[in-house]
Amino acid sequence: MAKNVLDQGVGYGIVLGFGAFFAIVMSLLTLAQKRYLSEYQTSEMFMTAHRSVKTGLVASAVVSSWTWAATLLQSSTVAYKYGVSGPFWYASGATVQVLLFAILAIELKRKAPNAHTFLEIINARYGKATHIIFLFFGLATNMIVTAMLLLGGSAVVHAITGMNVIAACFLLPLGVIVYTLFGGLKATFLTDYVHTTVIFIIILSFVFTVYASNETIGSPTKMYELLEAAAKSRPVKDNQDGSYVTMRSLQGLIFGIINIVGNFGTVFVDNAYWQRAIAARPSSTVKAYLIGGLAWFAIPFTLATTMGIAGVALEAAPNSGWQNLTDADVSAGLVVPNSATTLLGKSGAFAVLVLVFMAVTSALSAELIAVSSIFTYDIFRAYIRPGANGKQVIHFSHLSVVCFGLFMGVLAVILNAIGVDLGYMYLLMGIISSPAVVPVAYTLTWKKQTSTAAIVAALFGVVAGISCWLGTAQALHDEISLKSTGENYPMLAGNLVSLISSGLVATLLSLAAPDDFDFTVTRNLEQLTDDEVAGNTVPLDPKETDPVRLKKATRFAVWSSVILTIVLIIIWPLPMYFSSYVFSKPFFTFWVALSIIWAICSTIAVALYPLWESKDNISNVFKGLLGDISGNPSMVTSIQEASNKANLSEKASDKANQTEKV
Repeated sequence: MAKNVLDQGVGYGIVLGFGAFFAIVMSLLTLAQKRYLSEYQTSEMFMTAHRSVKTGLVASAVVSSWTWAATLLQSSTVAYKYGVSGPFWYASGATVQVLLFAILAIELKRKAPNAHTFLEIINARYGKATHIIFLFFGLATNMIVTAMLLLGGSAVVHAITGMNVIAACFLLPLGVIVYTLFGGLKATFLTDYVHTTVIFIIILSFVFTVYASNETIGSPTKMYELLEAAAKSRPVKDNQDGSYVTMRSLQGLIFGIINIVGNFGTVFVDNAYWQRAIAARPSSTVKAYLIGGLAWFAIPFTLATTMGIAGVALEAAPNSGWQNLTDADVSAGLVVPNSATTLLGKSGAFAVLVLVFMAVTSALSAELIAVSSIFTYDIFRAYIRPGANGKQVIHFSHLSVVCFGLFMGVLAVILNAIGVDLGYMYLLMGIISSPAVVPVAYTLTWKKQTSTAAIVAALFGVVAGISCWLGTAQALHDEISLKSTGENYPMLAGNLVSLISSGLVATLLSLAAPDDFDFTVTRNLEQLTDDEVAGNTVPLDPKETDPVRLKKATRFAVWSSVILTIVLIIIWPLPMYFSSYVFSKPFFTFWVALSIIWAICSTIAVALYPLWESKDNISNVFKGLLGDISGNPSMVTSIQEASNKANLSEKASDKANQTEKV
């Protein structure tokens, strides 16, 4: 693509300026919550947000933490390569994991309500040896995800502005580190909300530009005609009639399978998702993950059905200004910036920069606090200082945030130097992380799994997966190189073997010599009890351990998530694949309209609904600020007293309504 559409100063301005803006604003919000809402920064608040976050904000945080650079860039890459099947398989293949995770999220509330990380549960159930093995998988998953964020983000910033890649790798995490240090998990939730809202606004602006106002495309009908022309000049291999408007795409289907398998690991083994479940209220947990998963679907589906296939259409349109992409550009995720620049010029390039910045930094904040909690509770408190108090925990967690942020900048620079890009890492991630998926899921859902089964399954899965990946690359391409190992078939073999072999080993070994685990052990995990606010220890919400409401929520989670999963990966796409249907012009128009409607509904769910849920707290903060600005301390005092009374009333209500439906 055309390089340096914008000046370097714009790149540095966004990375440093936006980073500083969010660092300052989120730090001030943390202080405002402390002053007006009595939310004090204890270690439990820093790591778990006192397990009291409501549905809308958790859903928004789930969307944000699952919106990587890859969500925006790789989804449009597969749209450009495979047509409309690419966005669908990206969206459905990475939504079902979040929906199914709702089951683990509510099981966490039932069986380990006081846990700080999923590894803490593994330690309590299986002991140190298993804990150390899964500690490796957990941290490896976090490193892979963070590497993808920085690789994708730095590639886009460099391509559009010419900003130094090394500088981008180190400066992108800078502002995130600052506000995470000040506000902990709650601050990441607030920035998640803001970032998610901005991302949806930009996506909708792209949608209405491409399908309503652009001179080259301007309507679904014109888009369809250009895609038909593209199929004649550059037909898609293994697509029905070479068409871009069909679900009959073999390579798209292969990508979909890789996507489904790979993303199980980066949800089930990524502590960021467990932390959102830990932070959620019991009554919010299942609803938040279901809403968040369905809302997230719209981001890759709508964006790639807009900007990804717009790249194909612009390439086919005469005199569109499209700059041809090399294979390396496509793999690096540069379809979106090229499409936006062609459609909107410098303003489009700027919008993409903001879009990618929001995605990278919001997901990065989730990874930073996730890794910090692992370092703190699964290394520091588990092996270095088991009796560490709340103040020591906060100090070590702060150190962890800084160290991990710097380390990941170094890792991203190394990966860039050896030629590993976003697309390669995205396809690779499942081979490394998915061997831990089934053992981790069994930890909370199946009392028969043994520690031996968990260890052997995870280790066997990763060895078998890597062996099949490299062996397939050698067999098909007569070499093992970045190019051969990055092809679809070797990645497909490695991903499938990693997940399936691990699951089979865990199941068979556990059935051969079953355990009979008593989950009372994990229920007895404790919060830190030395965190005191004005002399009062922060109490545990009694809803966390109410068996009646949690069991009902588990049944609802199982039925709803399984049905939605079947719809998204079987009932909807497979009949369209096997029928070899090529979209007609009216059906393509319907398909586009569906993507737009889904995006609008998702915006309402994760941008407007959280505001409605938190309207009382927002009102109190504004009243408190008004009191301080006007010099009226009595107004501030009354707000503080009202917040304290509300907290006490809520706790009393929780005790009186333990059997209320979740």
